[in-house]
Amino acid sequence: MDIELIRSKLSKYGQEHLIAYWDDLNDKQKQSLLQDINEIDLARTHDAYQHIKSQLMPPLSSNKNEQQNGAGDNKQQDIDRLMEPIPEHLAGSVYEATQKELDEYNQEGSRANDKRSLSLRAIADGEVCVLLLAGGQGTRLGVNYPKGMYNVNLLSQKSLYQIQAERIIRLQELANEQYGKICQIPWFIMTSEHTQQATEDYFHQHNYFGLKQENIILFEQHILPALNFQGKILLDEKYKLTKAPDGNGGLYRALCTRGILNEMVKRQIKYVHVYCVDNILVKMADPIFIGFCLKKNANCAAKVVKKNSPNEAVGVICKVNNRFQVVEYSEISSDTAQRRKPDGELLFNAGNICNHFFSVNFLQAVCKDHENELRYHVAKKAIPCLGENGLKIESPKEPNGVKLEKFVFDVFPFSKTFAVWEVKREEEFSPLKNGKGSKDTPATCRRDLMAEHLRWLKQAGVEVPNIDKFTKADEPLLELSPLVSYAGENLEFLKDYQFELPFLLECNSKKKLEVNGKELVKSAFQTNGLECNSTATMNGVHH
Repeated sequence: MDIELIRSKLSKYGQEHLIAYWDDLNDKQKQSLLQDINEIDLARTHDAYQHIKSQLMPPLSSNKNEQQNGAGDNKQQDIDRLMEPIPEHLAGSVYEATQKELDEYNQEGSRANDKRSLSLRAIADGEVCVLLLAGGQGTRLGVNYPKGMYNVNLLSQKSLYQIQAERIIRLQELANEQYGKICQIPWFIMTSEHTQQATEDYFHQHNYFGLKQENIILFEQHILPALNFQGKILLDEKYKLTKAPDGNGGLYRALCTRGILNEMVKRQIKYVHVYCVDNILVKMADPIFIGFCLKKNANCAAKVVKKNSPNEAVGVICKVNNRFQVVEYSEISSDTAQRRKPDGELLFNAGNICNHFFSVNFLQAVCKDHENELRYHVAKKAIPCLGENGLKIESPKEPNGVKLEKFVFDVFPFSKTFAVWEVKREEEFSPLKNGKGSKDTPATCRRDLMAEHLRWLKQAGVEVPNIDKFTKADEPLLELSPLVSYAGENLEFLKDYQFELPFLLECNSKKKLEVNGKELVKSAFQTNGLECNSTATMNGVHH
């Protein structure tokens, strides 16, 4: 290996310090360091720092208070002045849509003068896929494996991955039954170097949860090195760089470099539903959402929920300079956050939940023409690294560097046909973020899923005893398998069932219904011969 050639390459970008300890390394460590260096796009890293370094410098002012507050205040005032709510003609809401409109999105409608279903038909025709953003580990949950493998202690003990896989299976069945053709919904999963192998092994060990192996496509997002405030790459060890995934907005680069867009085109996919792994209520390839987007001729769209308070820590989707974007809660003044419409609702109320629709044509245009325009977001952090003396600083006392990320929603400004669909938070958004506490924990996810299943049963006319238990329940009491019901359909047969809690409705390997591990029989109550893959049409879905 020509160390001088490597030194010259690093010196071009001011990173020659990365081989400062070269003579201290053994051959294995040298190979490891070279691999890390070769994996990093030094030119891209240099350009990224040039774009963000102004954010790292204090404002030129002799007044300390101005240094601390002035720049942020000016930016906030600019955002406040430019923000506009989403125009009504581009927005839809489950609160305001009629049942006829929901049925149209979901079932019958017209598209390009072709009378056909807007969503289920597209699914049946193989035009729809789902894409999962799953690059994160469960560190904040207290585990060292991918978050999708986490089990929130449901009665079934299913992981997030399994729940999502079974929802895909059920939706495939609904589309198949509606149109009499066998369809598949490809599942693309973006991992990171930290989650790729573990995720691949997990799916293999569980036989892909009943899905076809060829329809689960894993691909890695890229990584970026952590930098100090002067743009120098930080070393984790003398032979190892400090690296992190490039954010969920790294999706667009990975779609191109990993061949994923080509694979979508090869499979004749037209529409992509993108979502984050940690939402236990997510409806993959939601026919209502997709149908709404197709009705609006949108090439890019977002699901949103109403903010639960003016200052909730969630980004809002709005227009800025006549372009659509997400404005983070930290960028909005309290006065603007509390502005209201004449009917009393918050003016900026479209809370972003990382649940998006894209046409493949739009993604191709983004990757070809705009990926390099996506800005990096800066996170100042206390990053464990080697100090100047070559010793490891495990717990820096204050921020000593930055990690750079791109966000998946940063492509919104490039859409000319954007749309927003508002859903009920309690039905579609319950993220898993924290291992303990009162918010976004395994316990809150479990309770939210139980509450959703209880609503489905009520809407199907099923009487459930001891309902008051659910509001305070820490233990699992009720669960309906996604293999039986995607969104509340197919449950009317339970009207005559004598309920006892806990209650787990499952589909076994023989495609037979069972409760708490015991197969249901006609003599117990009237099932009308239903099996797991028998159903009414999606007209019965409750939204």
